[in-house]
Amino acid sequence: MYKYKANKRGSSQLPPKKKLKVELEPPVAVVDHVDRRDAFDFTDSSSDDERPPSFSLNRRASSNEAISPRPAPGQGQSSPRVDSPSGMGSQLASPTYYSDFSDFRESLSPPEARPRTSHGNSGGRFFQSECHSSTEDSASEKEALLSFSPPSWQQDTAKDGSYMYSDKAQKMMASMGYRKGEGLGVGGKGRVDIVESSKQRGRRGLGHVTEGFEASDDLVWDETEEVSAHETYKWMPPCNPIDEAELVQWRDWKREKRKDYIDDETHFCDPAILRKLLAAKSAFDKLDDPEEMRHARTRSNPFETIRGGIFLNRAAMKMANMDYVFNFMFTSPRDGHERPLVGHNDLLYFCDICAGPGGFSEYALWRRKHRTKGFGFTIKGPNDFKLEEFFAASPEYFEPHYGVNGAAGDGDIMRSDNQVEFRKFVYENTDNKGVHFVMGDGGFSVAGQENIQEVLSKQLLLCQFLVALSVLRPGGSFVCKTFDLFTPFSVGLIYLLYRAFYRVSLFKPVTSRPANSERYIICKGMRAGANLIHDYLFDLNRVMNQLRHSSDDIMEVVPLDVIKADVQFTQYITDQNERQAQSQAQSLAKIQAFVRNTNLLEPKQAAMREECLRLWGIPGDTRSTPKLPDPMTKFNQLNKDDSSEYFHQSPTVLDRESLGRSIRSIFDYRCMVSGGDRVFIIGIGRSHVFQWNGRPTSKWTKLQMCNLRLPGDTLFEAEIVEELRGEGYGQRRSYALHMLDAMWLGGEDVRQLHFTERISKAELFVKAIHKPTKPDLTPLRVKEVFRFEEIHKIFDRLEFKQVKGSGRHQRLCFRTNTDRHFIPTGVCLVKTTNDPWTMHWSRTNQRKYFHNASTRESTFDCPPDCIASFKACHLNRLQWVWEEGVQIHERQMQYDQEKLSKDDVLDLVNRQRMV
Repeated sequence: MYKYKANKRGSSQLPPKKKLKVELEPPVAVVDHVDRRDAFDFTDSSSDDERPPSFSLNRRASSNEAISPRPAPGQGQSSPRVDSPSGMGSQLASPTYYSDFSDFRESLSPPEARPRTSHGNSGGRFFQSECHSSTEDSASEKEALLSFSPPSWQQDTAKDGSYMYSDKAQKMMASMGYRKGEGLGVGGKGRVDIVESSKQRGRRGLGHVTEGFEASDDLVWDETEEVSAHETYKWMPPCNPIDEAELVQWRDWKREKRKDYIDDETHFCDPAILRKLLAAKSAFDKLDDPEEMRHARTRSNPFETIRGGIFLNRAAMKMANMDYVFNFMFTSPRDGHERPLVGHNDLLYFCDICAGPGGFSEYALWRRKHRTKGFGFTIKGPNDFKLEEFFAASPEYFEPHYGVNGAAGDGDIMRSDNQVEFRKFVYENTDNKGVHFVMGDGGFSVAGQENIQEVLSKQLLLCQFLVALSVLRPGGSFVCKTFDLFTPFSVGLIYLLYRAFYRVSLFKPVTSRPANSERYIICKGMRAGANLIHDYLFDLNRVMNQLRHSSDDIMEVVPLDVIKADVQFTQYITDQNERQAQSQAQSLAKIQAFVRNTNLLEPKQAAMREECLRLWGIPGDTRSTPKLPDPMTKFNQLNKDDSSEYFHQSPTVLDRESLGRSIRSIFDYRCMVSGGDRVFIIGIGRSHVFQWNGRPTSKWTKLQMCNLRLPGDTLFEAEIVEELRGEGYGQRRSYALHMLDAMWLGGEDVRQLHFTERISKAELFVKAIHKPTKPDLTPLRVKEVFRFEEIHKIFDRLEFKQVKGSGRHQRLCFRTNTDRHFIPTGVCLVKTTNDPWTMHWSRTNQRKYFHNASTRESTFDCPPDCIASFKACHLNRLQWVWEEGVQIHERQMQYDQEKLSKDDVLDLVNRQRMV
C-alpha cells in the first residue's frame, strides 16, 4: 500500500536544506499553533489547503480511495479516511475520484489466513499519514484493526501538535518579519503557505492534473507485501472422459447478439469483485501518456527485471518459469508412473502455435540442447518467428509451417484448411504419432478495449485448443495463454480441456506481470478419446467463421447448466477468478501509486531476479550475439583432447591378395557404398559450414556446391554425392551430403560410442534438422549401413540405368532407400571392434559372441574395451575400389580376373559363416 512520508522539512531528524546556508540545531523551541495551521506546513499536492492526512487501517484501501485526501470530522486539519463497505462516511471534500477496487471479501481476514497468490501482491496496503481510526468507523472496521498493524510512522511535532523548528530557523524568519499566521512582507499580505516544488509529470501540460493520478512525491508504497519466488499450483478435481453422446446433445450452440461488454458476466465471479476489477482497469484510461503507466509498471513489479534473460523475449522466461514449477513436464515429459516418455534414442517433438517471434521455442530448444524437433504455426507478418534472433539455442531444430502452401501460406490459425494442413504436416514428420507437447501464446493488441479482451480473443483461444488436440499424441501436454475467464464461452472451453486431459490447472507465473489478466492453462496427459472434443471444436470454429460478419455470435461452447452441474469444477473456476481479480486489482493500485510518485522503486527486484534464475537453472548472463570462431579454431576446440594427425590417414585399399589376411572375421565389419569425394564437415552455427579434405597441406574452406545449415559444435565425415532421379532426358541431378561417421552432433560428443550407436544418433540428428518446407537446402542423409555378412544386399541394389550425358551406354547405379540413385565408386568397410577382440558366430547357441585372442576369453556381452571409437574406426577402415575391370554385376561382360570381384567377397562370407 502507499502512504505519505513524514514532513521532511519539519523533521528534527533531517539536515537543513542546503540553500538556507545555515546549520540548524536540534529542535528545542515550539512554535505556537494557531488553528492547527503553520505557515511552513508541507501539504499534500492534491489539495493546497490540506495537511498530510491520516488514514484508517481497518481494511485495505482501494486505489481510488487510497490517494484521495479527505477531511476527518471534528478536526481543523484535513485528514483522509476510507468509507466502510456499508457506505458509512461522509462525502469526500476533494473532487478527485478513484475507482474503488480493493474492498474484497478477504480484506478483513488476517494476512496469514488469506490464500497466497503467485505474486503475493494481495498483502499490499495503502498508507498516507499517521495511522489512527476515525470515530465514524463501523464495528467491523474496528475489529479489523486487530488484524492489521500499521508500520511505525510519525511526524516531529510538539506536544500541542505544532511543528518544531530550531532556534536559528525561527530567528531567521523573525528577522524577515515573519509572524505566525500572517503573510510575509511589510503589510503581512504576502504568501502564508510555502512555495511547493513542481509536480510536473512527463509531457503533461503545465498545470494539467489527470484525475486520479495527481503527482505526489510524498507518496510511498508499503514494502511489507509478500513476494516469493516459490510458487504453488492446484490441479482441478478429477473427472470422467467425455462421451460422444454428450457432445451430440451440446451441438445446438446458443446464439445471441454480439457483446462488447462483460459487466454482467457474474456466473463465475462475485459481482462486486468483477465491478471493482473493471473499474480498476478503466482508471488508467484517463492517462494521456501510456508511457507513464508502462514506466510505473516496470518500477513496481518485483519480478520485472527478470525480463528475457539470455532469450529472445520475456515469453521464453515464462516458459522456463512454468516448466520448473510443474517439474519440467514439458521438456522432460513422464507418464503417470514417472517413466520417461522420450526414449534415449528418440526425438522430443513439440509445437509452438500463435507464438511468434518464438520465445517459447527458444527456451525448449535451449533446455533440450539436441534430439529435439519443433514445429511452428503462426500468422505471417511482423510477429512471425524470428529464428535469426535465436541466440541461446539452435534454430536448425525448428521449422515453421503456415498451413495451406506450407512455407508460402498465411498462417491464419482460424482457417479450417490451414488447421488440416498443419496437422498433416506434423504427422508426416513425427512418424504419424504426433508431438509430445504444444505451447500456445496467442494474443493481439486490444488497446483501449482491455476490459473486453476475453470477448475479442475468444475464437483465437478456441482455435489454439483445437489445433493442440489435433497434433498431440496420447499422454501429451499442453500449455496455453488465456485472459479473463468470466464468460460461459471461455469457461466452456476450459471445461472441455478439463474432460480431455487427466490433469488441468490454471496458473499465473511470477514472470507474468501481476497487473494484467494473463494466465495459463496447464494440461497434462491427453486422454485417448480427446479426438472427439477436437472434432466438436473444429465444427464450432466453422460455424463461427460463417458468423464472422454477422451481428450474431456463439455465446456458449457447453450449455451453462451442464457446467454448473459440475460443482467442483465451477467452484475451482470461481475461486481462481476471484483470487486473480484481487491480485490484479491490488497490482493496478500499486501502479497507480508509482505513476503519482515517479521516485518510487520496488526494492526486491534484484533479489527476486537472482533467486528465480537460480531456481529455474537459467544463467544470469546478458543476452548477446554469439561470436563465431574460425573453423580451425573450432576444430581444435572439439578435438582438443586428441591428436589430429589420424585425420590425414587414408583408408587401406582392399585387393584380392589382402582380402583374407585383412578380414579375420566378417562379423567385425560394417559396409557402406561410396559414391563421391570424402570430406570432413564442421558446423559453427546456421549457414557457417566448412569442409576439409583431411590433407595436412589443405585448410578449412567454405562448403561449396551445397546449401547447408547446421547447429554449432557439429563435426562429421561425409561424402558429397551427385544423386540422380529418373532416367533419360527427364533425369534430374542434385547434390547431397551422405554422412559416413560422426564425432560431434550439435554439441554432443559421440566419438567414444559404438559405431552403430553413432549412426543411430546421426540419424536422429539428421531427422531433427530436416526441413521439407525448404527445398533449396542441400539434403543431408546418413549412409545406409550393411553388415558385412549381408553384403549381398548391396549387390541386389545395383542396377543399370540410362544416365543423362552418357550417350546410349547405361551406367551401373546403386538404388538408395529413397527414390534416388547414384553411381557407386566402391564399398567402405568399417571395423567396429578393437584388437585383440573379434566377433564370431556360435553355431551351438545361434548367436554372436566376442573372443579375445590374447586371453582366450569369450563372452556374449560386448566388453567396453571392445568398442571401437571414431578414431579406431577411421584408422582401421578398408576401401574396396570399384574401378574399371572389377566384376560386381552379372551384366558386366568384360572384367579383370586379377581384381577383387563380387564372387571373391561372397566366397569369403560363405566360408566364415560355415566355420
